[in-house]
Amino acid sequence: MALFSFSGTRPANLGVTDNKLLACPDSPNCVSSQSSDPEHQIAPLTYTGDPAKALADLQALIKSLPRTKIITADGNYIYAEFTSAFMGYVDDVEFYLNTDKSIIEVRSASRLGKSDLGVNRDRIESIRSKFA
Repeated sequence: MALFSFSGTRPANLGVTDNKLLACPDSPNCVSSQSSDPEHQIAPLTYTGDPAKALADLQALIKSLPRTKIITADGNYIYAEFTSAFMGYVDDVEFYLNTDKSIIEVRSASRLGKSDLGVNRDRIESIRSKFA
């Protein structure tokens, strides 16, 4: 449980539209595998084998992480909230299984503030290492 709570308001514009996750804002507190600029760009997750199993494995991994709540798991899309331990900041993290490319697109963004001190990038890289 966080000592403080800086959760902000859950965004209403998340999800997948035309095979795209929401673009990152100009602030440096977001990473996305679909971004083309180096500040926000991060590689998608890769998988081999059955896409449904890959998504199920990813969902189980997300559920195993501390202070994490899956908000939506529907079809090829997972949306989870990650809450920081001390201040209670909430980050919105999305995963989209793109079967056409055999990858899982990712987006991780802070709800509040400007800088995240690399937390969103580190989170996705940690998930990538555990998912491999």
